[in-house]
Amino acid sequence: MAVNNPYTWGLGRRKTSIARVRIKPGEGAFIVNGRPMEEFFTTLQYRQRAEAPLRATETVGSYDVFVNVKGGGVTGQSGAVSLGIARALKTVNPSHDEVLRENGLLTRDARAVERKKYGRRGARRGFQFSKR
Repeated sequence: MAVNNPYTWGLGRRKTSIARVRIKPGEGAFIVNGRPMEEFFTTLQYRQRAEAPLRATETVGSYDVFVNVKGGGVTGQSGAVSLGIARALKTVNPSHDEVLRENGLLTRDARAVERKKYGRRGARRGFQFSKR
């Protein structure tokens, strides 16, 4: 038995952030963790990164976007939201694939913080050497 579900899902990851994105045709509402996007992503840079897939496909006012994002910081979270939206848009309309791929919005950014090693101060930096 198929359930009539108006939502399309997309999962986005960036650094240590994970965003679960649901989109449905609507008036352009953008809710992140129960708050409007402008309230959650306070700077213009993060807002633009989060809604980049909508601008690239020219669908800014035609979908309602609902996001649950956790982990990491604001940079990782905005990147994860962007990837999640791009994947959901691709599922809704496969013809968006080319535009999203040209803008690099469907590629998962695999860069993450390198782990700290023993005998060192950080991932690579050693402790300060003292001759005496």
